Amino acid sequence: MQSPKARNGTPMTDGIANTSLPEQSVSTPETQGFATAGIAPMDRPSAITRFFMGIVAWAEGLNFKHAKLGNPPVYDNAVFPWAKEVEKAWPEIRAELDRVLVRQSELPSFQEISTDVQTISKDNRWKTFFLVGFGVKSEQNIQACPETWKAVQNIPGLKTAMFSIFEPGKHLPAHRGPYNGVLRLHLGMIVPDATDKLAIRVKDQICHWQEGKALIFDDAYEHEAWNHTDKTRVVLFIDFVKPLKFPARLINWALLNLAIFTPFIREGLDNHKEWEKKFYAQAEALRNRG
Repeated sequence: MQSPKARNGTPMTDGIANTSLPEQSVSTPETQGFATAGIAPMDRPSAITRFFMGIVAWAEGLNFKHAKLGNPPVYDNAVFPWAKEVEKAWPEIRAELDRVLVRQSELPSFQEISTDVQTISKDNRWKTFFLVGFGVKSEQNIQACPETWKAVQNIPGLKTAMFSIFEPGKHLPAHRGPYNGVLRLHLGMIVPDATDKLAIRVKDQICHWQEGKALIFDDAYEHEAWNHTDKTRVVLFIDFVKPLKFPARLINWALLNLAIFTPFIREGLDNHKEWEKKFYAQAEALRNRG
């Protein structure tokens, strides 16, 4: 499948270029799909998991109906005033990222942490560095990036924060997120200067990252991203609780707090702990050798 190309002369909003795709690729604007064609569903035979996912499907309908800010695929940053505070911290965050990338080859690919990601990514060109996942902190990674951690405290309802690293040639195929009770923010950290080869499509909009600028979108819409340059692209990847009205707000809070007890998230947290232990043990061994 060829990646969509951005058109020339597109308007800029908060430093992000937005382009519409041809009409035949646009899905009905008033709905969100609950699956993506060609992407296999998670294979989880647990009765508990099947029950939980049934509740999730019901809750997604409530979340869509009771969204405080509507359900656009891509949001105007102005509706989230705190986004400017995160952008202001870009220089400090970038300095910490540069130190992390000294050991880029040792960072885990996303599917090494969350095996379910194998449905959309099987190579090692999507690497991660988690500070918090589903509300569970990585204390040692936070110690390595204290200014980044300080900056993301400005985000109400923070659930996940990590550096998302697309190495050269990475293309993430069209897919949708697992649940529409959160929204996603990408803060451009390292963005090669090649907009014709580097972008993200969210539903019918193609957006381009810019260093120091936030892009806020709903990953429950079909989206895909690509880095067809010969350089690495990095964003600060954030999931935060979607603003909802009652009763969806209460149900969403319960589901997001119960999610960490599901097998696929427990597995991811355990995998990350194992990676973290090895990563910092190796760092300690190098320091002792020196």
